[in-house]
Amino acid sequence: MSEGFLIGPWMMRWHSFLLVLGIVIGALLAAFEAKRRGHNPGIIYYLFLPLMIWGTVGARLWHILTPPLSSVQLGLTTWHYLTHPLDALSFWIGGFGIPGAIFGGLLALLIFARHHELPFWDLTDLLAPGLALAQAIGRLGNYFNQELYGLPSNLPWAIFIQPANRLAGYESIEFYHPLFAYEAGLNLANMALLLWLSHKFINRLKPGSLFLAYLAVYSVIRFSLEFLRLDGALAGGININQLFFALLLVCAAIGLYLRHAPRAARKL
Repeated sequence: MSEGFLIGPWMMRWHSFLLVLGIVIGALLAAFEAKRRGHNPGIIYYLFLPLMIWGTVGARLWHILTPPLSSVQLGLTTWHYLTHPLDALSFWIGGFGIPGAIFGGLLALLIFARHHELPFWDLTDLLAPGLALAQAIGRLGNYFNQELYGLPSNLPWAIFIQPANRLAGYESIEFYHPLFAYEAGLNLANMALLLWLSHKFINRLKPGSLFLAYLAVYSVIRFSLEFLRLDGALAGGININQLFFALLLVCAAIGLYLRHAPRAARKL
């Protein structure tokens, strides 16, 4: 399987290409949504670079602090990164974590919104559908890296994993759940739901509600798929990512409740 293609003397890896492509197409969708909802689409283009930089840094830090089992088996532990800082800066070694990307992106957005005196929650709503789309496209890159596959499977759509990319203890098993494809499809469904909500209930949604809906749905997706994942990030036997998304779901649900529940119900 080809890992990438040449652009002049440089090798562009499919995984990196699809990540960048997803971000660009997601930004275009966000700009379209901004224009449709009466905002200046130029805001999205101003946000593009800081969100990409801070999101990437946050995603890398999350991976370093909570490396999955597949990285640990290669010796890429948190201690390794702390004692080999050049490896921490070498983004092609190891990987990234979406929880960190969410944290980093939100921090960049908050700083941008305060600096330019823009409504933070309105900006999150504009970005939410594009974010789900970007994640769907970016996840397809895991296919070319032979990563983010699930438990062994004999289903018709199970994918073959090369021996070199199989986890310890699974060397003799050839076919697995295409976990990355499940997540990509569910992210597309999340995008469709968010676009439908933004069209159908545009006059009833509170600022930030669309983004909280994105967080809630994505948390359900990730929490559920972690049950199929072989190389979860474990600490004391606890799946860190699964715990994070369970807590994020609770926070998003509370935020939606406080925004939309009748006042009388909120006082109970």
